Amino acid sequence: MAVAQTNYISKVRFTGIKKIKTSFLENVLTTQPNHELDSTVIQNDIKFLKRIPAVANVTYAVKRLANNQYSVEYAIEERFSIIPLFNVYTSNNEEVAYRVGLSEYNFLGRGMVVGGFYQKDIYDSYRINFQAPYLFSKRFGIGLSYQNFTSLEPVFFSQGTVDYKYNNESYEVLGLYEINAKNRFSAGVNIFTENYQYVAKEDDVLPPVTGLIEDKTLYKLIYQYDNLDYHYQYVSGLKNVLNFQFVHSKTNASSPNFLIGWNDLLYYKRIKSRGNFASRLRLGLSTNNDSPFAPFALDNNVNIRGVGNVIDRGTGSIVLNTEYRYTVLEKTDYCIQGNAFVDSGSWRTPGGALDDFIQSENIVVFSGLGLRFIHKRIVNAVFRIDYGVGLTHNTHGMVFGIGQYF
Repeated sequence: MAVAQTNYISKVRFTGIKKIKTSFLENVLTTQPNHELDSTVIQNDIKFLKRIPAVANVTYAVKRLANNQYSVEYAIEERFSIIPLFNVYTSNNEEVAYRVGLSEYNFLGRGMVVGGFYQKDIYDSYRINFQAPYLFSKRFGIGLSYQNFTSLEPVFFSQGTVDYKYNNESYEVLGLYEINAKNRFSAGVNIFTENYQYVAKEDDVLPPVTGLIEDKTLYKLIYQYDNLDYHYQYVSGLKNVLNFQFVHSKTNASSPNFLIGWNDLLYYKRIKSRGNFASRLRLGLSTNNDSPFAPFALDNNVNIRGVGNVIDRGTGSIVLNTEYRYTVLEKTDYCIQGNAFVDSGSWRTPGGALDDFIQSENIVVFSGLGLRFIHKRIVNAVFRIDYGVGLTHNTHGMVFGIGQYF
């Protein structure tokens, strides 16, 4: 009777790497010397590597050595990982605003991210951040950030809409834990100060709140399931991100404690050689305080393309974004994608009922076309332009940005 031999890995090699450290790859991959040769483990490692921002593509080869020993070789195409950020858009008062920044997505060759931005949108804002998902082990890392963000925000009272100068200064620490290649948790705390100061305009009705300063603490828990498979600009698979937060205010009388949570379900399917279907369903709810400072905003930079900048707020939201992407020009290093999209959503008004979601006045549907200019070997080098037209509202608008919309 024949006995099947078990095949083992004798060597794991990497080719094509320039900046990524071999020691980093050896620490984070499941494929290891002296382990049993398993094609499923190798395929999962390839999916994992493709999700590292500095990796453009990965292939592999298995070579037989002596007896039942094999070597596994990963051929890695690296991306250029130092990426500038430049974004120009029109602010609420029709002035031109911009954001500039720089991020390194492969700091020290170990998959760490360090970066920041400066924004001029009437007021000055800036942020710096550091993320090291594998700092302590192949499963455990940390994220740190500081932000001082100031903007002119419309706030909606029963007497009418008025503008506030809004400032948020925050410090955040997150622990990052990876259960396996598909599942990970983040948990931590964000200590911040919010400052709302009324900005008077002609014919304004004086709002009930003219100034508000609050010291708050935010506790955050994020669970992410990621089974996406990348091939340059094409994406296939399913991803789900659940974000839950509890915000504690030191002055409950003016701004009570509240809970907020939302879930993003993303589905992608490659269609033939050049097409890609993409969708995102976002469900969100918060404590239903009857407050003009409700957390869910209707904003074309976040959820509905073409609707305008922060045109409404709510204590709950249901948003469905769908689009079909088609590569109209394909080259070795870059490509151009066209896309057609439909963005739709509904909101629960502050203090309202759940049936607000089905009231026609709270439902928004926009549709439009867009272009994507993509460099395949630079991290997140997707310059997007979308033009959305309201199917339920008589408005339209252009949206610019870096990275895919979702």
